[in-house]
Amino acid sequence: MARNIRRDVAVSRQPQTVAAAEQFPARFIDCMTSFKQGAALKGAIELDLFTVLSEGSGQTAESLALRLQASAHGVRVLCDYLTIEGFLKKEDKRYSATNDVATFLNRKSPSYMGSAAFFLGSPMLLENFRDIAGCVRKGGTVNAGGSLRPEHPMWVEFARSMAPIAAMDAELVAKLLNADTMRNCKVLDIAAGHGMYGIALGRHNPNAEIVALDWQNVLVVARENAEKAGISSRYRSIQGSAFDIDLGEGYDIVLLTGFLHHFSEEKNEELLRKVHGALKPGGRAVTLEFMPNEDRLTPPIAAEFSLIMLATTPEGDAYTFRELKGMISNAGFKSTELHEIHPSPQQVIISTK
Repeated sequence: MARNIRRDVAVSRQPQTVAAAEQFPARFIDCMTSFKQGAALKGAIELDLFTVLSEGSGQTAESLALRLQASAHGVRVLCDYLTIEGFLKKEDKRYSATNDVATFLNRKSPSYMGSAAFFLGSPMLLENFRDIAGCVRKGGTVNAGGSLRPEHPMWVEFARSMAPIAAMDAELVAKLLNADTMRNCKVLDIAAGHGMYGIALGRHNPNAEIVALDWQNVLVVARENAEKAGISSRYRSIQGSAFDIDLGEGYDIVLLTGFLHHFSEEKNEELLRKVHGALKPGGRAVTLEFMPNEDRLTPPIAAEFSLIMLATTPEGDAYTFRELKGMISNAGFKSTELHEIHPSPQQVIISTK
């Protein structure tokens, strides 16, 4: 009887197995060659293809080649590929940009974020993914220190390239904190990078004093952005590691944006205790993170972030809200609130001293 049951199960599963077998090779090959899509996008951004296509009606490969100073053959191949991938439209041999591409990858658009390709596709970042099996065996990056090496030039590229994307989230955070209505406030921006989060608070509140902390080579970019934003007179910086230097005291707000995921829970608690000590009574620590749900599978963008940390840091991870709340509570904060900032895939934790 048992044998008959097993035979029935095997037979009933056979059609599904055949269907899966038919689909799998394409999915496997797609995954293993997915680098093509990133490379094509980055190449198109370097050529300024999307800016030219956003200027008017559809253009042929030949007319685009003249504008881009490229070969017509090369332009046709690239445009066809980007059309297949859904980034362009093609009709009667004429190409045009989709609405989202025209909004976000046209260099003349106020929402332009194409510069992010130069960090996300940089050799400095991608080299960390060459030996994922080794990272799994070790439990962290196989590169010495990974992205956390002091003065790593990768973070200069990050600061220059990722500012347009961060600026949108920074506005959402400033709105969440009611920055326009805050009285005089002193803000510490830890691992400031491009500085956009602190700068957003400074723009919304003309009485805010911003202190940016990062490596010296990165702070050059943050100060440039503060100058462009017109807040340089209220913007100062301190260089070094947040774990090692004196943070100062009397802060109303400490920003921890995209920082805690680089370290272990123990290191984070160590830092959060320092942050607690640097805040005024009633001061707030503002943590921005990709936070997966407890299943660690959803939402996909947040959950997949764990792999990036495995490849690029010795002990980092994408932490759940429960885990972050535990670290924050252990550091002495009296209350912790979780906030969505749609449409950002990141979430904000506001913790009060």
